[in-house]
This record gives sequence, structure tokens and C-alpha cells, in this order.
Amino acid sequence: MADLHQKLLKTSKAINENRRGIVITAFCTMFIVITAISLIVFIAIKGLAIFVDNRASLLNFLISDVWQPGNTSNGRPLIGALAMIVGSFGVTLLALMLAIPFGLALSLFVTQYAKKRVKDILQIVLDLFTGIPSVVYGFLGLILIVPVVRKIYGGTGFGLLSGAVVLAVMILPTITSIMINAINGVPISMIQASLALGATRWQTIYKIILRFCLPGLLIGVIFGMARALGEAMAVQMVIGNTVLLPKGLATPTTTLTSKLTVQMGNTIFGTVQNNALWTLALFLLLISLVFNVLIRTLAKKGNY
Repeated sequence: MADLHQKLLKTSKAINENRRGIVITAFCTMFIVITAISLIVFIAIKGLAIFVDNRASLLNFLISDVWQPGNTSNGRPLIGALAMIVGSFGVTLLALMLAIPFGLALSLFVTQYAKKRVKDILQIVLDLFTGIPSVVYGFLGLILIVPVVRKIYGGTGFGLLSGAVVLAVMILPTITSIMINAINGVPISMIQASLALGATRWQTIYKIILRFCLPGLLIGVIFGMARALGEAMAVQMVIGNTVLLPKGLATPTTTLTSKLTVQMGNTIFGTVQNNALWTLALFLLLISLVFNVLIRTLAKKGNY
């Protein structure tokens, strides 16, 4: 009887395994949280050093297009990033304008019209496009897109339009996949009720499906925008990498990520030039945080 009592009081093997699992999970979670916070703090400290230690002007950073960190004006480094900011958002918005119509049309075709065999083939194609390295997209843009832009608009062919076309192809699978998931989340009962009331297929799509899953569609757009803003290699190969405000679609310019990729390895840690590049990295980080907040807000609104 005493042995049975001791066995009942003894912690079981399953409980011990559950406790170990909780401890390991908590440790991994804390490690990830601490790592993320440490990265944000480190980038923030390095990104603000140009304003604290080198007395650069924040206003000059935002509204000037003169990027010469090694030179000074009134004792302040010339770190005007306007050309790179305009280049980044310009090429991203152009890419979205090209990718969103195709992504929405493809997602509607896959979910509403295509047969199962066609869906499977399209899914394989989307996965294939997602897995292609960005340098391959850049190389294809260099040998296919740039000559066409040069022939149509003249000049070198490098510029916003070339970068936007390459980016549009790159972000199309991301936008399409998220839009497909959003459309599949529409209750089938709502679609059947609309058709039963005499609505056509297109009326059901326009009045019911698109309106119901609008938050999910916007999430796909924001994910595509975040992917486009963070892309460096492919854009760098076709945009021209010149710190100039773009005056047209075929004007060579540069982006924040391209400037970081080209120059970060050629600067000495702690110098004014290096601190200026960390400021660009901090600016990109802030944009990413804004995108994350928007995605979470839309996800809660649409219950995704």
C-alpha cells in the first residue's frame, strides 16, 4: 500500500517531459526576443550616431539629394538621402502598379475558374518563381529588359522602369499566393447564396468575394511592397546606381538597399561614411516596422 502511495505521488515521465518542453520553448522564445531587440537597438545606436556624434542634419537627410558624407557644409556632413528615398519608393510603387493587376487576376482565375489540374500546375509555377535567386532576376533584367527600355526611351536603359519590371516579376508570386489564401477564406455559403439569388459569377466576385477579403488582399500588397523595398541585388543590376533624383522612367538612379550593398563593404567601421550607411539601414528598419504594424492591423480587421 505504501509503494502504491509513493507511485501516485511521484511525478510521471509525461509530466517531466512536458516541463522540459516548456523550459526549452521559453528559452528559445526569450532568445529570439532578446536577439530581435538587440538588433534593433544596435542598428538604432549606429544609425543615430551620424546625428549625435557627427552633428548631421536630419532635415538635410530627408530633403537634400547631395550624398557626400566625406564632405561637410557648415561643419555638417552632406548626407542627403532624398534621391535614394525617391528611387526606392518610386521603383516599388511602379512595381506594385505592374504586379497587382496580374496578381489579382491570377488569384481570381485560380480560385474561381481554373480546374484542379490547372491549379496544381500554376502552384508549381508560382513556387518555381519564388525559389529563383534574385541575382538571376537581375541578370535576366540586364540582358532582356534594359535593351528594350534603351530602345524605347533612349539613354542607357538603366533606371526606374527597368528596376520596376524586374521587381514586379519578383513580387508577383508573393502577392498572388497571399491573395489566393485570402479569397479561399471567403465562406462558400456567401458565394452560394449570391449565385442562388441570381447574381452572375462576376457580380459575385465583385460584390461579395473582393469586398469580403479586401483586408487579405491589402496584406498581399503590403507584403509585396515590403519585399520590393528590401530587394537589393536585382535592382542594383538594372537601376543605374547613380545618386540622382529620377526625372523620368529611364533616368538612372539608386535605392537605399542598393547604396548599402555597394558601399557598406568599402567603408571603415566608425567613420562618417560608415555611420551614414547605418542611418540608411535604420531608415529601412523603421519602414519595415511600419509595414508590420499595417499587416497586423489589417489581419485583425479581417480575422486572418
